[in-house]
Order: sequence, then structure tokens, then C-alpha cells
Amino acid sequence: MSRMGDVLAGFHAAWEFESDSVLIRYERGMRTPRLLSALGERRIPLTALSGVTLTPGRRGTVVLRAEPRAGADPLIEAAAGQLKDGSDPYRLVLPAEREVLAEYYADELRSRLTESGPAERFLVPPPEAPLSFKAYDGKASFDGRTVRFRWFWTGASSAKWKAGDQSFAVSELSGVEWRSPEVFEGHLRLVRGQGSPAQADQDPGTVVFGLGYGPVHESLPFAAAVLAAVRTRGPVASVTGPRRDPSDIAERIRHLGELHQAGLVTDDEFSAKKAELLSEL
Repeated sequence: MSRMGDVLAGFHAAWEFESDSVLIRYERGMRTPRLLSALGERRIPLTALSGVTLTPGRRGTVVLRAEPRAGADPLIEAAAGQLKDGSDPYRLVLPAEREVLAEYYADELRSRLTESGPAERFLVPPPEAPLSFKAYDGKASFDGRTVRFRWFWTGASSAKWKAGDQSFAVSELSGVEWRSPEVFEGHLRLVRGQGSPAQADQDPGTVVFGLGYGPVHESLPFAAAVLAAVRTRGPVASVTGPRRDPSDIAERIRHLGELHQAGLVTDDEFSAKKAELLSEL
């Protein structure tokens, strides 16, 4: 194709063409969609692509888009069609006067693509762990081996408080369900073998998004990294977490007492959960 190292710069991103891949660097700035800024740069192997399109854009622009193969990119798989055009990491928006140049690179790329159909494995590297974000009802963290949910007493349901903080080794999971925080009832659900409660706020394997919580640029890379780890079945981490902060334990016992007084937790449940919390000291 064109010379190695050729660069095509557009709004918010630049594509560098290499012999076997396209290196996409995203700008970091106020006007750049936050997901793209968070991604920084991504190397897309040509084997992960099935096609290239060039179409008219809005307000005097053209849009060059590489089409990823199904199953090739964990970020796109986790997004499941929910990304808005502006946050699509495979779109490069250019001024209309650069259409001839864009068409040249589109033709060059097409001539190098040899794969089509679904990929048998992820070909694009996932976002790197450790990753974490704050949801409405808890904090989610992932170290590459274990997903942990730590509930917030201000947002978590009594069902989640009864279940306690959660740790899931990658080997326990069969998938990840990400529902964008930009739509109603956004959440991140860890798919396990057994059935999950229908309501996200009742499922201890799910964190719930809300206004300002679990934003796309934080929760989607998280979901993609977990999904990639599940597919590749990385090493299993211990599910025994570190010792808790005593003040944190005291606050949780206080909240548990409030739930007990409100009749949301039985005497037996209160005693068992309190003993469990004290054992973490």
C-alpha cells in the first residue's frame, strides 16, 4: 500500500498506515469525544477489518470508516451497537476538500484487506487493566483477573447490601452486558452461569448507572477489558480481598442497622451480615 508511516489527519484523530495495521491516534482535547480521548491510541490489524467506506458527512465533511469484523474488537462487541457516531473509534472525519486524498487511502486499504466474516478471536488489543469507575450504586474495579463491586450505602439496594461486596474471578463469568449510561436503565451486568434477577438494582452481579455515573468513556473500556479476559480465560485471581478499613466496616454496620430497624433485614440476616463484616477486620 502507500508508504509505511503515511498519516491521514482528520478531526479528533489521525490514522497512520503501516504494513499490517492502522495506528489510530486520538486527540486529547475539550472538543474530542471523551471515549476517544480515553482510548488514546489503538493499533488495528488489517486482519481485523472487512471493508472501508467513504461517505459524505455533515457540514462540508467526508467520513472515512474502517469496518471491523464481527468478533474482532472487544470494545465494539461490548458496545453492541450502542455507540453514537461521534464516539465511533473507526470513523475519521475530514474536510470535504480532502475527499480525493481520503479516497486514495480508502482504495489502498481495500486492496490490502483479505479477511471477511466473523473473527474466531479478538484481534484488537483490549483496554489495559487495572480499570475502575464509579456507578450509581457502587464502585467497579478490575485488575485483569477479578472484577470487584463495592457497594455505596447511598445508592445500593437492600438486596445488594444483604449480598455484600462482590468478587468475581474471570473463570466464573461467561460474558458481560453493557447497557449505555446514555439510555434508560443503563448498567453493567456480569453474565454468570446461573440466571440473574431481572432488575439490575437487585442483582449483586450488576452495577447500575445514572446521571453522571458510569460514563461511556469509563464503563465501556472496563466492559471490553472484562469481556476480553473472559474470552481468553486469563489466570484466576484469589477471591479473598484485602483487609477492610475499620472505619469503612463501622459505616457499613451502621447502615446495616438502619436497614434492620426499617424492617428490610431480618434479625438473622442482620446478625449473619454483621458477623461477616467484623470478620473482615
